Amino acid sequence: MFVFRRIAKNQGGLGGFVTVSKSKAKVYVEKDIRVTFDDVAGVDEAKRELQEVVAFLKNPKEYGRLGAHEPKGTLLVGPPGTGKRCWRAVAGEAGVPFFSISGSEFVEMFVGAARVRDLFEQVRKKAPAIVFIDELDALGRSRIANPTGGSDEKEQTLNQLLSELGGFNPSSSIILLAATNRPEILDPALTRAGRFDRQVLVDRPDRVERRQILDVHIRNIKPDEDVDLDQVAQITAGFSGADLAGLINEAALLATQRGESSVTMDDFTQAMERVVAGIEKKSRVLSPDERTRVAHHEMGHELVAANLKGVNPVHKVSIIPRGVGALGYTMQRPTEERFLMTVANLDARMVVLMGGRAAEKIVFGEISTGTSDDLQRATDIAREMVARYGMDEELGNRVYLAPRQSQFGQPMIEQREIAEETTREIDLAVRARVEAAFQRAIDILNEHRSDLDAGANLLLDKESLTKEDFPAILPIEKRSAPSA
Repeated sequence: MFVFRRIAKNQGGLGGFVTVSKSKAKVYVEKDIRVTFDDVAGVDEAKRELQEVVAFLKNPKEYGRLGAHEPKGTLLVGPPGTGKRCWRAVAGEAGVPFFSISGSEFVEMFVGAARVRDLFEQVRKKAPAIVFIDELDALGRSRIANPTGGSDEKEQTLNQLLSELGGFNPSSSIILLAATNRPEILDPALTRAGRFDRQVLVDRPDRVERRQILDVHIRNIKPDEDVDLDQVAQITAGFSGADLAGLINEAALLATQRGESSVTMDDFTQAMERVVAGIEKKSRVLSPDERTRVAHHEMGHELVAANLKGVNPVHKVSIIPRGVGALGYTMQRPTEERFLMTVANLDARMVVLMGGRAAEKIVFGEISTGTSDDLQRATDIAREMVARYGMDEELGNRVYLAPRQSQFGQPMIEQREIAEETTREIDLAVRARVEAAFQRAIDILNEHRSDLDAGANLLLDKESLTKEDFPAILPIEKRSAPSA
């Protein structure tokens, strides 16, 4: 028996099977994690909620003097990279045992429910304590769409979790934290009050929050005096906290490769280009005719954007090939955060997208395949305006495309059953809007044809231009300001 047990243990047989149902949760205490709330920026709402959780654990008598008890569970939801893992700050601040585990670690054949039981047995022994489950959607997927019925092991694991959460004693000081970026697929029994009392949205940061995140991450590098974090925060609209951390790291790598002693603003600009447009493809050599076409295409975007009001101003234009298929790119810098778009804003965006196509038509008399992505994006905007936002007067105030299930920033769209005649009207309305944008772009470029040729020639010479190099791409508001 002694020899058999040793062999089984070494080969992962019986000895390994005995411990396979044990929870793999990692236990942290205050000395293990030194991250505090001072190291978390850009998620103020989530930070306030988690600070309240920590305050409950540190001073339960004060918070319970009127009969209140701490919330059992807090669910952090948001797109990837937005800082849902600020649980590290909770572990650093609370000073109580902190159990951390991923939802996927529960989902294994025959042992998922056993691991849930083992985890909460450990938690009860060490109460007050906090449990954090990352990627909760791997464990708590809705049972409504499960075709296998109650025999599915994942469903048994979820049932065990629901049972454990329902058996919490309000006075036991055990708090559950969880994070997911797919809250729409969670089981309703899991997200009800009494299990997850609070759902906190951790969304992409705005400009002020991006500046706060940059202030935190820039502590790890040596910035030069010319680095303007306000400008970096302004040109990184739509970036998540993880994106900003990667941007700073990329800038530091570029400065290191050049042998510099500090990170300059030019490093941040190059890192931004690398993140947005991809790595420079120096091996991709274009013929003179192709470079001329790309230069006029990109300058068409610039001049149209410069001569339309309410459009993000141009930050930089380049004809250096980058990424998988980009032969050139245009970088625009938002002047303000926008949460609503009007008909005029969307129409102007389509006109800018059609600017490159219009420039090729004017200069070369024909259009190349390089305009396909611009055309696709303009068509998508027009279809959304007509069929989703009800912005077409002839089709009226009705939605023809409805969201099936909305993920953060990535709505999944399905088409409702509508008459064939209405479908044709939608197609005609979409085509009319795209054609109108194309014609308006042609009118603008015909009016500024000399700037188009001069800018393209300068771009061919320098390969990259900013508004300081070519004042014609300054926004129309700034050009008309001195004369006013």
